[in-house]
Amino acid sequence: MATAVKAGGEAPPAKKKAGPKVTVFQWQARPRGDAKGATQKGEMEAASIAIVRVTLRKRGLEVISVRKKPKPLFGGAGGVKEAQIVVMIRQLSTMINAGVPMVQAFELLATASDSKGMKAMLEGILTPIKDGERIADAFNRYPKYFNRLFVSLLAAGDQGGILDTILLRLADYREKSLALQKKIRSAMIYPASILTVMLLVTAILMIFVIPVFAHLFDSFGATLPALTQAVINISNWMRGHWYIVVFAPIVAIWAFIMAYRKSLGFRTQVDRVSLKLPIMGDIILKGSVARFMRTLATMQAAGVPINEALETLSRISNNVIVERAVNAARERVLEGGFITDSLKESAVFPAMAVHMLAIGEQTGAIEVMAEKVADFYEGEVSETVARMSTLMEPLIMVILGIIVGTLVVAMYMPIFELGSVVTHGG
Repeated sequence: MATAVKAGGEAPPAKKKAGPKVTVFQWQARPRGDAKGATQKGEMEAASIAIVRVTLRKRGLEVISVRKKPKPLFGGAGGVKEAQIVVMIRQLSTMINAGVPMVQAFELLATASDSKGMKAMLEGILTPIKDGERIADAFNRYPKYFNRLFVSLLAAGDQGGILDTILLRLADYREKSLALQKKIRSAMIYPASILTVMLLVTAILMIFVIPVFAHLFDSFGATLPALTQAVINISNWMRGHWYIVVFAPIVAIWAFIMAYRKSLGFRTQVDRVSLKLPIMGDIILKGSVARFMRTLATMQAAGVPINEALETLSRISNNVIVERAVNAARERVLEGGFITDSLKESAVFPAMAVHMLAIGEQTGAIEVMAEKVADFYEGEVSETVARMSTLMEPLIMVILGIIVGTLVVAMYMPIFELGSVVTHGG
């Protein structure tokens, strides 16, 4: 059910303000007026400690202590994996479709969950639903796991009476997005990890192995070949300045991450360059196009107005260049134009993707065409990642062989020369 592409003069719906931020508190209390009564313990989600105290007093309890629940170290058992969330959304959709009441559905999900983090989250969502809060607002209490897109579509599905259908679409969307994200991440992590191993091997050879040969060559008292002397000089520098070798890469990476987060200009330049990188730039661009099209199709299927959909899409693009192109398309739609007119002018999106989306606009089938384009580019990302991995392995082996081979030759050249001298003298 695609919405009209032209925005006309219809004003976008007013945005609902987010509710107060809630925190999980741990409390201890005992029955009021019973000093010897058994101490009760529990957890409660609330906006402040004062609300927890008032709630406990209404239950006839005398508060002993209330404190924020400490966060688990390194994520601990409190974390929830994306795959678990996808399964939960599918199960919730099935139960709602079968006519199971909302409260009972969440109780069943919480009871069946083996994950402490998932169980706590489901119970945290269930509590406000029992109090009469809308399901979208209950999920909005966990922005770490349910972003603005998810909450908006959930609200649209609840209002339109198609909550089970929207949940199923969201499960499909998150499942495919997770698969795409893993492919892009593996494409980035693989060469980075191999490069890290190469640098570590080289550093170990230069700091620990080369000095052994250098000490041996000192006993010769002869002039060393230029290559050997150069390697020994580099080794001596690295040993004398080990703190630079160890900490300089860490500081450089930290500075890069901070600059990328804090400086829009720096982030813009990095994002622009990343799209032009050989192979990697192709993967990043196709991944962004696939994510854009998949999200657009999902929001159109939920009946979200096109201008509101584009605003959300710009926020989840993860690339400043793509974000600007999407924002320009939204401005064009608000003026009564077409999405693809602006996307074509931006020259960011591939021509094929723009052309396919233009057909969807002209025929009123944006949802269908966007879905097909997303499928196509997700397949392209998979093929490119597989091809890159195939090409990278021999290339990295050759580079590593050259580095190690050069060090070996440099260390054995004086021994070969000494051998030739001894043989000639004999």
